[in-house]
Amino acid sequence: MDENLDTTYDVLVIGGGAAGLSGALTLARARWRVAVIDAGEPRNAPAAGVHGLLGREGVAPAELVATGRAEVRGYGGQIVDGRAAQVVRDDGGTHPFAVTLDDGRVSRARRLLVTTGLVDELPDVPGLAEHWGRDVVHCPFCHGYEVRDRRIGVLASGPTAAHQALLFSQWSDQVVLLAHTAPEPSPEDAAKLAARGVTVATGKVREVTARDGRLTGVVLVDGTAVALDALAVATTMRARADVVGQLGLETAPHPSGQGEHLVADATGRSSVPGVWVAGNATNLTAQVSTAAAEGTWAAAQITADLIGADATAAVAAGR
Repeated sequence: MDENLDTTYDVLVIGGGAAGLSGALTLARARWRVAVIDAGEPRNAPAAGVHGLLGREGVAPAELVATGRAEVRGYGGQIVDGRAAQVVRDDGGTHPFAVTLDDGRVSRARRLLVTTGLVDELPDVPGLAEHWGRDVVHCPFCHGYEVRDRRIGVLASGPTAAHQALLFSQWSDQVVLLAHTAPEPSPEDAAKLAARGVTVATGKVREVTARDGRLTGVVLVDGTAVALDALAVATTMRARADVVGQLGLETAPHPSGQGEHLVADATGRSSVPGVWVAGNATNLTAQVSTAAAEGTWAAAQITADLIGADATAAVAAGR
């Protein structure tokens, strides 16, 4: 259900995933006028369920979003379906941020909460993308239990591959590290992999194979077939930062080395006054539970900032 976009709000939230909806819920409960602008492109859409979320273990991503939207609306917050096409700060008046949607609608806000999430760039291997979010996974804590005791291949496309293989060995004793395009494991990593029963298959992966819609393995460039039930990959993760880049928000390599994120401090405050960032847009490795908590935390900081500004203005007016 799309809702009308009013001309002004205390806070506009750009992005309606776990971080954005949790932030909006906290802001609405704090009695601010808040709207969430959501383009409807959740990162976890291909996944069957959300895991590690206490009280909602295994919930379908779409169901979680629908429930969150209803909760935000229940406290007077609005959900607006649309894509933010332009975001500018002109420092004019009490609502300095102007957000223009791709259909031309415009609204202004006193503060912004950016929860645009990220985009996963998959390794360029034929047949891999078709299984993303199902038989092709990335996070052992998100999907490890679902592929437990199965034949798991870990595609080595970066420096964290050995670490990823070691993690997945907690869920299965049938893990193989596919060397692919990465350097050979260091002697130390090789010893750890062997100690955990992880084997190493050398050679670049040519393609992912499947039958009846299910992944069956990979074929190496020399023709060797490796039978698998699941494939773990390390994606390159990039914050959705195009539109908010117009504000001058800084992007930088994430400390994990796994991609680019929007820079924010521990409270979610960005380098641009009045703009906070939460969830995967700044914390690339956050699970749903972490992203939701960060949205709530940022909303609390925004509330404190608005109250401080209003108190200062009231004192000045009294003088």
